[in-house]
Amino acid sequence: MAAHRPIGFWLRLVDGLINEQFDAMVEEHGVTRRQWQILNVLAEQPATAGELNEALKPFFSQTADESSAEHLEELLESGWVSDDGGRYRLTELGSNSLASLGEVADRNREKITAGVSADEYEAALDVLQRMARNLGWEG
Repeated sequence: MAAHRPIGFWLRLVDGLINEQFDAMVEEHGVTRRQWQILNVLAEQPATAGELNEALKPFFSQTADESSAEHLEELLESGWVSDDGGRYRLTELGSNSLASLGEVADRNREKITAGVSADEYEAALDVLQRMARNLGWEG
């Protein structure tokens, strides 16, 4: 019977389980999933708060007024991110920490995709991207 549940059920269930699993894994490193996402964005290039909010928009709650500000503040206080006139960038400590967190993320990803072939995973991503575009996403 479970196989007949709508896609929204499965998307919310998997998203919630991924969040719980990932949060538990990174908690020992003193960061949240959102902070890890901020670090990944900044690893590519420095960004303003607005650019971070735009990049992370899909991860923020659709019903709450969530932004990167509260998550960014803790990263600044920890010395993982610096503020250069409103453009945020990773510090050396932040880069090193992100590398360690990458290993945690890899282990988490392996657990999530156990029993799923690379082709199945790619097909799932392709389908979800097309569905998002059908719903107006232009990312």
